[in-house]
Amino acid sequence: MSNQLCIVLDFGGQYNQLIARRVRECGVYCEIKRFDTPIDEIKALNPMGIIFTGGPNSVYDESSPHISKEIFELGIPILGICYGCQIVAYTLGGEVSSCVKSEYGKIEITQSGGALFGGIPEKSVVWMSHTDYVSKLPEGFTVTAKSEDCPAAAFENPEKKLYAVQFHPEVTHSEYGKNILRNFLYNVCNFKGDWEMDNFIDAAIARLREQIGDKKVVLGLSGGVDSSVAAGLLSRAVGKQLTCVFVDQGLMRKDEGDFVEETFTKLFDMNFVRINCKDKFLAALKGVSDPEQKRKIIGTEFYNVFWNKIREEGTDGFFAQGTIYPDRIESGKGNTAGHGSTAVIKTHHNMVKMPDDIKFEGVIEPLGDLFKDEVRKVGEMLGIPHDLVWRQPFPGPGLGVRIIGEITEEKIKVLQEADAVFRDEIRKSGIESDLKQFFAVLPDVKTVGVMGDHRTYDHLIAIRAITTDDFMTADWARIPYDVLARVSNRLTNEVEHVNRVVYDITSKPPGTVEWE
Repeated sequence: MSNQLCIVLDFGGQYNQLIARRVRECGVYCEIKRFDTPIDEIKALNPMGIIFTGGPNSVYDESSPHISKEIFELGIPILGICYGCQIVAYTLGGEVSSCVKSEYGKIEITQSGGALFGGIPEKSVVWMSHTDYVSKLPEGFTVTAKSEDCPAAAFENPEKKLYAVQFHPEVTHSEYGKNILRNFLYNVCNFKGDWEMDNFIDAAIARLREQIGDKKVVLGLSGGVDSSVAAGLLSRAVGKQLTCVFVDQGLMRKDEGDFVEETFTKLFDMNFVRINCKDKFLAALKGVSDPEQKRKIIGTEFYNVFWNKIREEGTDGFFAQGTIYPDRIESGKGNTAGHGSTAVIKTHHNMVKMPDDIKFEGVIEPLGDLFKDEVRKVGEMLGIPHDLVWRQPFPGPGLGVRIIGEITEEKIKVLQEADAVFRDEIRKSGIESDLKQFFAVLPDVKTVGVMGDHRTYDHLIAIRAITTDDFMTADWARIPYDVLARVSNRLTNEVEHVNRVVYDITSKPPGTVEWE
C-alpha cells in the first residue's frame, strides 16, 4: 500500500473500526493494530499519525492494556481518545482519577482554542462515556476543552505533537467530531488526503495483474456484496482467467440465483459456473427440524459441493476470497483484536478453510484493505447493479434458517413467494432505505381461516423488519399501518397456502435478528 498511513492502536474499544472508517472518510488511509504492536514494527510502517482508541479498562489496573513511553518519542503526532486520552496522561506522568460524576451520552463542552478545534464553535455537543478522568495533566500540556464535570475534556502539547480528547469524536453524536479528526489529520499530521476509491481500483487492478500473471483464479461467488465486488474487480484485472463458482442450494430468495447468473455473465468477462443442487440439499435435510443440525448439514453439503467442483476445475493457480478488512481483524490477520491474550476473536465465514488435499499457489483477497461501505463504493464504480451492491445481510444457510422445522420444497416455495411480496411492497412504499433488514419467516404454524365460504387450514407468515447502526443491537421498525395492511392483503391473496400474517415486534436483545 503506497498511500500515506495513519495507524489506530486498539486498546479494546468498541469504536475501533468506526475510528478507522472516519479517518478514511477524511481521505486518509488507515489501519488498525493492537496496542502492543512492537515499536520497531510501527517505525517500519512509517505512519504520519497515530490514534489511540478508547477501552473499557482503568489505567491503574495492572492487567489493563498499557503502552511504552517510547512511542511518544518517535516524533509522530498522536491523538488519544477516551481511554487513549487517559493512557497519554498516565504514561507521561499525569494523574487519572475516578469521576465524582460519570459522564455518559451527549455532553456540552467549551473549547478554548488549540489545533483540534480550528473552525469549531466555542460550545458544542460531544459524546462522552467514562467513569475515570484526567485529574492532573502531564508537564507541558494545556487544557483546550472542558465540560461541567470534566476539567480536561481535551488537552495538548503542540511542541511534542501530542493531543487527547476524553470524548468520542468518531461517533455521529459528537456534533463536530469529524471536524476534530480532520483538524488532527490535516493541520497536525499534514496528510495530503490520497485515499480515494478511484485510486484504489486502478492500483488494485495493476497489483492483481502483476500478482496473477497468466495463471488462473478461482473465486467462490455467493451473490453477496463482498464476493460480488471481488469478482467484479478480478474480472476487470484478468478476464477469462477468472472462474467464479456459484453454488445454488435452492435456499436463496425468489429468482436470486438467476439474477446472480445473469448479472455476472452479462456484465463481466469471466467463466461462470453455476451448480444447481437443490435436490441434494433437500435429501440431506429430510426429516431434520433442529436448527443447529440444519445449519451443520447445509454448511457441510455446501463445503462438499464447492470443493468437489474446485477439484474438477484444477488448482494450478490462485484461490480468491471476498475477505474485507473487518473479517481480517476479527480473524486475527489484521493484527488486532483489542486487549486479550490472543488476536483471534473468530474465524470469519469469508475466510475459507481449504481441504488438506487442495493446494493453490496462493490466496488472493482483493478487498482485504476495505470496510463494507468502501466495498459498496467500489461495487458501484464497477457497475454492479444496485440490488447486489446494497444487498441486505443474508444468512449463510439462506432460507433454511427462516423456515422453522423441517425444510421441504413446498415450504421453500411458499416462503420465497411471501418474501418477494414483502420486499416488493417495502420497495414501493419508499421506506426501504430506512430499514437495515426486512424479510419473511415461515414458522411452521398452521391456523384456521376463511376464504370465500370455505374453511382453510394453512400457513402463517411472520414478517420482520429492523433498524440498527451496527447489528449488535436492533429495534423493530415502525412500519406504517397502511404499508402493513397492503403487505398482509397481498400475502393472503397472492401467495398460495398463506391465510394469516403477523408482524414481529421483538427488539435485539432479547431476540436475535434471525429466528433460528
